[in-house]
Amino acid sequence: MLSILIPTKDYDCHLLVEELQRQGEALGCPYEILLGEDGTQPENLRLNMSAELLDNCRRIIMEKNIGRANIRNTLALEAKYRDILFIDCDAIVEKPDFLECYIKALKENEVVCGGLYHADKQPDTECSLRFRYEKEADKQRDAATRNKAPYERFTTFNFAIRRELFMSILFNPNIVRYGHEDTLFGKELERGGHKILHIDNKLLHNGLESNSIYLAKVEQSIMALNEIKDSIVSTPLINAAEKLQKWHMHGIFMFFWRIFKGTIRKNLLSKAPSLAMLKIYKLGFYLSQNR
Repeated sequence: MLSILIPTKDYDCHLLVEELQRQGEALGCPYEILLGEDGTQPENLRLNMSAELLDNCRRIIMEKNIGRANIRNTLALEAKYRDILFIDCDAIVEKPDFLECYIKALKENEVVCGGLYHADKQPDTECSLRFRYEKEADKQRDAATRNKAPYERFTTFNFAIRRELFMSILFNPNIVRYGHEDTLFGKELERGGHKILHIDNKLLHNGLESNSIYLAKVEQSIMALNEIKDSIVSTPLINAAEKLQKWHMHGIFMFFWRIFKGTIRKNLLSKAPSLAMLKIYKLGFYLSQNR
């Protein structure tokens, strides 16, 4: 028995819902698909109207945007089955046995992460930064690698969990900025001693933003991290900042970062951005929030 939960906002995901419904009908067990429209503009509500016509599918429409954490909590509250599967709206299901793989894994595991991947060809020159970042990250997204650090590798893009366990934790509703609700949720699972199984049941991520939008999201996620860092304790960015402090290099790093910040941003917004520059920018932006 599975509840499939898809939060969305101003995004056409009817093809995703249709494929999940097709696989759901073949499962031979009860299922439902809940599509959560989180403050979608009235003129865009028609994009997913067809979902309401499918068996076992339902839309929940929030007139005002309540945020990434709250819409997921709301969908879980509305779910009626033992297991819940969260999928981001900009995903594409390419595996014909995607749902079946989750059903099998959930028989003996209470948290299962399927993973994600990206197309080999860059869809647009304007999204070069996100594309390069994600393709580099894809090299470490196989199940074997993720299982070596299961909590740190946890992501909300495509994961299933016992509904009872999820309701005992929930996504932190105080996180209103973009990013890191999955980081904090993974930490809560670790603290509670709940094991995460990572499997190769990946979804294709289809929602790559332009460089300017992605860089703005990076900044938002770093501000979110700064607000919850005491609850998380450790991330690669926090660790890098602490090393600079330990080596008494913080002041020197920030001196050069302020001088070259504009040049770095120009590179990141170009058609050929450097991932090394992105790391430097993230570290400098994080340290600038902790003056």
